[in-house]
Amino acid sequence: MVTTQDYLVHPMATLTVTWEKLPDDFQLEEKPVENTGQPLIAGALREILELMGYIKPEMLIASNFGLCATVNGNLIIKAPDWVYVPSVLEPGKERKSYTPNLEGDNPSVVMEFLSETDGGEYSVKRTYPPGKWFFYEQILQVPTYIIFDQETGLLEVYKLEAGRYELELPNAEGRHWIADMGLFLGVWRGEKEERTGYWLRWWDEGENLLLWGKELLEQERQKVEQERQRVEQERQRADKLAQYLRSQGINPDEIS
Repeated sequence: MVTTQDYLVHPMATLTVTWEKLPDDFQLEEKPVENTGQPLIAGALREILELMGYIKPEMLIASNFGLCATVNGNLIIKAPDWVYVPSVLEPGKERKSYTPNLEGDNPSVVMEFLSETDGGEYSVKRTYPPGKWFFYEQILQVPTYIIFDQETGLLEVYKLEAGRYELELPNAEGRHWIADMGLFLGVWRGEKEERTGYWLRWWDEGENLLLWGKELLEQERQKVEQERQRVEQERQRADKLAQYLRSQGINPDEIS
């Protein structure tokens, strides 16, 4: 966790931030995925939003995707593990990267899954290339920055207040209200896609867990099974009643 005391005490150097279009032939460096769990966690976050019909054409929701800014004439690209942009220009366009302000809204939420690089997600390095924390906080000024440790399940949510990220405490259920998305975010432990461990999941405004596709199918299967059992119980009760009536000399088939 980073606090305001962790920043350098010297005044911040002047930053000139511009939003410039990347050349069409610009080759982005590929950021390697550090472990197999990262893309699964990112994909699971998106899956729920797709199933609930949340995602609109104008939104940009991506993982391991380059966010660009030019600072003091130097191009800077950071690829967060998950990013949410409420509205972009040219919806549906195939993108290799995204430059805020030039191509649409500023990102509202960025997430980083804790990496093997010591302190990478907490880096306030200001010199070129700047650290992730400094880039999201001071250059892009993203309102919500989330750091998740998939090994321990530790979820840290930072909100931008007066130009600095401040750690937000979770509610009594251990969840965080992400106002820009109208959803709660929290940690869940279990199995999905043959991975057992900690996952990030969404809850709605009423704090109802939003289900993955596999869970929805299982829920529907259980409903069908419960209905089958109810029909079977009704049939058994009807058979017992018919047997009783016959024992009393009454033909149930003749009862209107």
